[in-house]
Amino acid sequence: MIDTHSHIYLSEFDEDRDEMIQRARLAGLESILMPNVDETTIESMHQLEDAYPDYCYSMMGIHPTSIKSDYIQALKNIEPLLDQRKYIAIGEIGIDLYWDKTYKHEQMCAFEEQIIWAKKRALPVVIHCRDAFSEVFEVVEKQLDDSLFGVFHSFSGDEKQASRVVEYGTFKLGINGVVTFKNTNLRDVLKTVPLNKLILETDAPYLAPVPKRGKRNEPAYIEKVAETLSQVYNQDIKEIKLQTSASARELFAI
Repeated sequence: MIDTHSHIYLSEFDEDRDEMIQRARLAGLESILMPNVDETTIESMHQLEDAYPDYCYSMMGIHPTSIKSDYIQALKNIEPLLDQRKYIAIGEIGIDLYWDKTYKHEQMCAFEEQIIWAKKRALPVVIHCRDAFSEVFEVVEKQLDDSLFGVFHSFSGDEKQASRVVEYGTFKLGINGVVTFKNTNLRDVLKTVPLNKLILETDAPYLAPVPKRGKRNEPAYIEKVAETLSQVYNQDIKEIKLQTSASARELFAI
């Protein structure tokens, strides 16, 4: 399996990071992909990638909740890094209107600018979309062409939204512990989505799957996501793992 979205460089893992990675290996994870948050997280992410080369892979971008009035300067600080080091994606980028709508315009502008970075460098985008599907679709469709591809991370939309993403043709849906929650309709939505459009993720340390819900999440728990998908698609868990890993390798060129 591949955990395509994991913030394992954050302080929540400072006490047991090496052990956590060992547990991930034992659980069958062949690699862990790490989206950046903002300027404050770059150093710790790079250090972890350097400690585990060919296992932990970095992305670069600014998370929408870190976009404020000074976003233009923040983007100017981040973009040069893309030419100093190899990254597997531009992420985590997007729009989040759940906590605060104050910087909606700034988030949309920053999102589009970072999509342009990705297209210029032939990199996938890793999209965070929370309470913002119409805004995210508006920006994506403005830039949509054959050179734009990526994943809607932590997908939790409805059937129409899933269908719209699938119709783009170049995007996957990132599925994590949310699919295991009792109160989600995501399992029903996924019955309308081909398995080859899905990739696995954890979003660790957040969104731990049942029965770990409410605790710190970690990559080893991705097994529970695969188990749930095997029930949704009525397929052997080995097939779920093979298909989602093949999709992740293709998308991120790893």
